[in-house]
Amino acid sequence: MTTPDAAVRPQARPRDHFRAWRSIGTRWMDNDLYGHVNNVVYYSWFDTAVNGWLIDQGVLDIHTGPVIGLVVETQCHYFAPLAFPQAIEAGLQVAHVGRSSVRYEVGLFAQGQRLSAAAGHFVHVYVDRHTRRPVPLPDPLKQRLETLT
Repeated sequence: MTTPDAAVRPQARPRDHFRAWRSIGTRWMDNDLYGHVNNVVYYSWFDTAVNGWLIDQGVLDIHTGPVIGLVVETQCHYFAPLAFPQAIEAGLQVAHVGRSSVRYEVGLFAQGQRLSAAAGHFVHVYVDRHTRRPVPLPDPLKQRLETLT
C-alpha cells in the first residue's frame, strides 16, 4: 500500500484565495447523527453560493432566461467540521472560463475563520433553456465572471 504524496494532498484555502462572498446560515436539520453538518449539505451550499452570486449580479434569470447553467461536475474536500448553529461564509472565485462552461472554486468557512473548513469546485455548462444544448457564454455573464478570476 502506498501513501499519498503530501505535495498533492488537498489543503484548506485561505480567505484571500476568493474574490466574492456569500453568507449561508446552517439549519438544525443540516447536522447528522455525528453532530456535524452532513457531507451532502456542502454541495447544496456550493450550488447556493454560485447561483446566488449569479442572480445577484443580474446574469442569471432562473425563471425566464434563455440560458441556464447545468452542473456537470462538483467535488469537495473537508478539512474541519461545521455544525448548527454556526454561520457559514462561502468564498467564490473562477478558475476557468471556457466557451460554454465555467469552473468555480468554492471555499466554505466558519464565520471569521482564516482557513476553509471545506473547499472544492463546481462546474456549470451553460445551455439553451429549451433544447438543453450547450451555448456560448453570454457576454454579460463573461464580463461578470472576469471579476472573479
